[in-house]
Amino acid sequence: MTEITTLLAAVRNGDNRAGEEAFGILYDDLRKLAHSRLSQHKTFTLLDTNSLVHDCYLKLVSGQSWPIENRRHFFAYASHVMRSVIVDFARARQAERRGGGAEVVPLDTNLSDQLSAPENDVLRINDALDALAKIDERAAQVVEMRYFGGLTEPDIAESLGVSERTVRRSWEKAKVLLTVELA
Repeated sequence: MTEITTLLAAVRNGDNRAGEEAFGILYDDLRKLAHSRLSQHKTFTLLDTNSLVHDCYLKLVSGQSWPIENRRHFFAYASHVMRSVIVDFARARQAERRGGGAEVVPLDTNLSDQLSAPENDVLRINDALDALAKIDERAAQVVEMRYFGGLTEPDIAESLGVSERTVRRSWEKAKVLLTVELA
């Protein structure tokens, strides 16, 4: 077993220090992953790489146990957590843009409805992934791991316990269904 696999096994057995050590070892890789995810949404200026990684860490350690077996599985799980952090941030920004509880004064123009905010795109993708999960859970997992986690087909196949061909088919199916959902 590798050092990461050993540490993750210790976490599953209740050793919280092992989780912190594993996270420390994988920190640079998580920063690269977070940076690549955020570079797709350059307008999220308030959510930077460090914030995303640290929020990811807090969500990971707040759970009672990590259902993680190895390095690839860790990044699959981290991609799910990063998706959650990015979507939560987008929702908060959207609520803030809508006044965050302040009295709403309607405008006489539809211009505000025509302007697209970046958080709307993230929320649309999230909603489309939720809809996809109802149709095909594995396809949604493949998209999540590939889009939010940056995992390769072999990594996804190993994490899901399926063949690379199955991952490719799920990816192709997901692209078609998401295209329809986002249209």
